[in-house]
Amino acid sequence: ARQDRKDKPRVPISAKLIANLIQAAGVDRIMTMDLHADQIQGFFDIPVDHLKSQAIFFSHLQNNIDLDNVTFASPDVGGVKRARAYAKHFQRPLVICDKYRKRANEIAEMTVIGDVSGADVVLVDDLVDTAGTLCRAASIIMEKGATSVRALCTHPVLSGKAYENIENSVLKELLVCDTIPLTQKSDRIKVLSTAKLFARAIR
Repeated sequence: ARQDRKDKPRVPISAKLIANLIQAAGVDRIMTMDLHADQIQGFFDIPVDHLKSQAIFFSHLQNNIDLDNVTFASPDVGGVKRARAYAKHFQRPLVICDKYRKRANEIAEMTVIGDVSGADVVLVDDLVDTAGTLCRAASIIMEKGATSVRALCTHPVLSGKAYENIENSVLKELLVCDTIPLTQKSDRIKVLSTAKLFARAIR
C-alpha cells in the first residue's frame, strides 16, 4: 500500500500490482479505510468505497481529552493534509515534523516547524510501522517544550521493535483502529473499533 509512487528511478509501484491481483481474483468492489494515498483508488477499475477513520477519532478526542490546549502535529511532510483536517475541525494550531531518511525505515534527522511550547500535542498519522518516526517526533516535540504528546494512527502494523519503542517513548498514549489485530498487549495502546463505520457503509 505504501509503494504507491515513484520517488526515485527504477522503483516499482507495487500497490498497482496488488490492485491488479485483487481484481484478477474476481473481486468486484472494494471497501477500505485510510489508504496511504488517496490516488490508490485510481489503481482499481472497480468501485472503491474509501472510508476515513476521522469520524472515529474525532468523537473519541471530543469525549476524552481537553482540546483547549491541543496542538495537532504531522510526523512528516507527507501527512500534513491529514493532520490539517484535525486542526481545522477542532480549530486548533498545526505543527509539522520534517524528517530526512538515508534509507528505508531509518531516520537521519528531524526538525519541528511551528511552536509547541506548553501545548498538549496530538500526532496524526495513517499507520505506525516500527514506530521509529512517531517516537522520534514525540521526543523532539517534548524537547521543544510540549506538555504532553499522544498519537493517533489508523493502522497498527507494529513490526520489528515497535512495541518496545512505544513502551520506551515519551508518548502518553497511542490511539489505533482495529483494522490490523495487535500481536501484543500494551498499556500505552488504546484500540478503537471500526465496526460501526463499516457496518453503516455496508448497509
